[in-house]
Amino acid sequence: MRPGLNQITLSPNNNFANQIKENQTQKRSPIRRHRTARAVKMAASSRALFLSCFHGGGAEVSRHLALRPRYPSMPRRPRTAAVTGDASEGGGSGGDLEAAKGAAEEEKVAVFAVTGMTCAACAGSVEKAVKRLPGIHDAAVDVLGGRVQVVFYPAFVSEEKIREAIEDVGFEAKLINEEVREKNILVCRLHIKGMTCTSCTSTVESALQAFPGVQRASVALATEEAEIRYDRRIVAANQLIQAVEETGFEAVLITTGEDRSRIDLKIDGVLNERLIMILESSIQALPGVEDIKVDTELHKITISYKPDQTGPRDLIEVIESATSGDVTASIYPEAEGREHHRYGEIKRYKQSFLWSLIFTIPVFLTSMVFMYIPGLKDGLDKKVVNMMSIGELLRWILSTPVQFIIGRKFYTGAYKAMCHGSPNMDVLIALGTNTAYFYSVYSVLRAATSENYMSNDFFETSSMLISFILLGKYLEILAKGKTSEAIAKLMDLAPETATLLIHDHEGNVVGEKEIDSRLIQKNDVIKVVPGGKVASDGFVIRGQSHVNESMITGESRPVAKRKGDTVIGGTVNENGVLHVRATFVGSESALAQIVRLVESAQMAKAPVQKFADQISRVFVPLVIVLSVLTWLVWFLAGRFHGYPRSWIPSSMDSFQLALQFGISVMVIACPCALGLATPTAVMVATGVGASQGVLIKGGQALESAHKVDSIVFDKTGTLTIGKPVVVNTKLLKNMVLREFYDYVAAAEDNSEHPLAKAIVEHAKKLHSEENHIWPEARDFISVPGHGVKANINHKIVIVGNKSFMLSSSIDISLEAMEILTEEEEKAQTAIIVAMDQEVVGIISVSDPIKPNANDVISYLRSMNVESIMVTGDNWGTANAIGKEVGIEKIIAEAKPEQKAEKVKELQLSGKTVAMVGDGINDSPALVSADVGLAIGAGTDVAIEAADIVLMKSNLEDVVTAIDLSRKTFFRIRMNYVWALGYNIIGIPIAAGVLFPSFRVRLPPWVAGAAMAASSVSVVCWSLLLRYYKSPKTFAN
Repeated sequence: MRPGLNQITLSPNNNFANQIKENQTQKRSPIRRHRTARAVKMAASSRALFLSCFHGGGAEVSRHLALRPRYPSMPRRPRTAAVTGDASEGGGSGGDLEAAKGAAEEEKVAVFAVTGMTCAACAGSVEKAVKRLPGIHDAAVDVLGGRVQVVFYPAFVSEEKIREAIEDVGFEAKLINEEVREKNILVCRLHIKGMTCTSCTSTVESALQAFPGVQRASVALATEEAEIRYDRRIVAANQLIQAVEETGFEAVLITTGEDRSRIDLKIDGVLNERLIMILESSIQALPGVEDIKVDTELHKITISYKPDQTGPRDLIEVIESATSGDVTASIYPEAEGREHHRYGEIKRYKQSFLWSLIFTIPVFLTSMVFMYIPGLKDGLDKKVVNMMSIGELLRWILSTPVQFIIGRKFYTGAYKAMCHGSPNMDVLIALGTNTAYFYSVYSVLRAATSENYMSNDFFETSSMLISFILLGKYLEILAKGKTSEAIAKLMDLAPETATLLIHDHEGNVVGEKEIDSRLIQKNDVIKVVPGGKVASDGFVIRGQSHVNESMITGESRPVAKRKGDTVIGGTVNENGVLHVRATFVGSESALAQIVRLVESAQMAKAPVQKFADQISRVFVPLVIVLSVLTWLVWFLAGRFHGYPRSWIPSSMDSFQLALQFGISVMVIACPCALGLATPTAVMVATGVGASQGVLIKGGQALESAHKVDSIVFDKTGTLTIGKPVVVNTKLLKNMVLREFYDYVAAAEDNSEHPLAKAIVEHAKKLHSEENHIWPEARDFISVPGHGVKANINHKIVIVGNKSFMLSSSIDISLEAMEILTEEEEKAQTAIIVAMDQEVVGIISVSDPIKPNANDVISYLRSMNVESIMVTGDNWGTANAIGKEVGIEKIIAEAKPEQKAEKVKELQLSGKTVAMVGDGINDSPALVSADVGLAIGAGTDVAIEAADIVLMKSNLEDVVTAIDLSRKTFFRIRMNYVWALGYNIIGIPIAAGVLFPSFRVRLPPWVAGAAMAASSVSVVCWSLLLRYYKSPKTFAN
């Protein structure tokens, strides 16, 4: 496939790279400027190209286009001469000239919706048409989104002129104000405390969805978080917190999603009104500070700021200097976020359980053990008031704190759930324990007021129920914490401290200082010693070394780094000292973006989760009805002698027996296990995938992947390494080889295709100077999937495949056809070069096949997955490579839109299709497929369009992704089998179906223990995915 210019740029702005480009632009000719800018760009993206998708902002990246000039001859702003000329002709004064210049400096951004664009060629024609207009600063085209973003100077061109220019090249265009709207659409994350089952998540989700200004809300039980996409013009983050709290749950803000950084600083020292005023005014004076909130009780200052202008270290220095050392500042401990809340919750449940044991164990002993010890039995049976015994009074006193103090959270949870009409697990627990407790109170009070009534209390039932449920929740939270271990391990990659280099005004190092790595700011220079971790993303400004990036990219071999190369935070420096200038820090770092992507994936619900959500809506009411019916049936059967008197235990009557059956049904039913079946498995799977270099973007991708039975592979960069080299050149006319390659390289230099880059690199070797300037290419045209055409030194040069030559009315001689056939049989790509309508040479390019490609295809076949190769290359090369890797179904000479059509064709035949690709030309097919898998070293657009990103760029990870998804959904199915089976079998046993035949019944406290165990067992079953290993075939 031969795409032309890469029309969409989604990587983050690299200020340093842009500065270099601007400095060089001022000194060099247009062609030399373009050559240098491309060299800087290629050097800066050599190892971390795939990470640019993360810097773009996750799922919203495709809508925020980073503008990067493509035409070196185009001025960055209208020429002053043009302004002067206009002013002269109009007879304007000097003031008019200054006004015109001022107007020229004011940039404006317009976004147009463009319909009819299908490929990179369409995008190229639109971009050229816009950039030919006067007063255009830059333009970017989004083929997939059907949008064009234009930065222009209103003094020279209008939005209407731009729209007309787009329509002149054959597309419909409409001005939209979406860009402004998108800046107001934010994604907020909240930590929600107190959710126990899917009924809770549904309640919170519904409340958020109903709130004005909320576009989408997703609540995850396993992570106890909510992700809300909202319009900040209509609703604020604190209103969302209030909406959650009105449903009966506590919400803690994690991030508002605003385009600014927020930090909490802990203040040590005495705060008074004067100091607070000094602090606020001093901090506000810093550039980039947007908002300050002081909490005197917690000694906390919350500051919102722009990271480009200031940072946490500046803020701390200002606070300490403004107060003359009376106050010291540090990062607030609660900045740990989710882990802090989880540990707090674990501690609370542990304390509650231990306190309940203190009271429950004596209750259990007095009712179940001491009653069989003669001496103790007599003491406990001694009457206090009428028929009320010491044992009954003790059990009443001991069980009351468990019921109303330790079990208070069940009451509050049940009350809030009932207020919102969504009964949950708390309702069942509260009803079951209250029934046992208050019946026991009634029985004891009746014995105390009667001289002949023998009471039979169930105090041990209520207290033991609460104790077992607290134990179950404690174990469940411990287990759920382990589901996100992979995220914790990723976050732990960042070093705790960093060595900051201090420079003088001339740029010389005058000292160094060890600082907290969280205090690193943009443009800081960090020293990385051998064996040390790189503290932040950046680029090397001094030194050379090898860096182990396996923990991020999965690349096992250390990567050589020298001046100008990018480095990733969290990677390990092997040897040599590096000086690194920080570019992306804090939440903007690659590591933080990967963590955020995995967290977002864990928030996204798999479609199979809808099954549990539907059941949870009716589960609790149904259980309550079943419980009442159970009690009623057994009570009526006892009242009307429906069973022998001998069935009733000696310690109770028929009413009490019926009551125990009813309580057992109520407390054994467990909606929690159903609610945790899917999210816990998805959490573990996405975390494990990330640790193995497979980034899965949510439950939908995971569920679709396990159904895949057909995989469509791109060739270049997917089945092959993607770094082609020129292996042979055949000249058909008398020409000097260097002259021949000067013409070809001049034409191919404007293309981003790997084959074009290989030819340019080969041409460079024929020149001794490092930065050779190629002849200027005019009227450049790129035809994706075919080749390029340009006017070079008054010669029409066409470089491309056979079909391109034929469509350009160029005859191919018999000699040339024989060379083509011979090269294609060797699995090499033959590129024809024609000048002035005559074939002058053929260049053979070889792109080695990836190691284990044959093994991967073979293993996929054993998994009953059909492999298909779709490529823009010629049939001869495609067939040779297909034969070598073992793919039988091959489609060659395909354009980008034809790849997508093939995917749709397979889907119509009933197949579940995955597409594996790496380039912009693969993005339509990646979007069309049921599952898109992007090679990590591919383009930003391919990565954004994909559902799964293979960070290592290894083909074996295709097998890992599918195998992991299949094993995950096996776990999910087994979770549902256990959760449903437990309720389907457990409820009838608790209701007493085995009692008539086998005299087997479940006491309520045993039923409660079984209920607690069911949730823990589901989470533990999901946790077994932590030990997932890739198929043994690719272990090495």
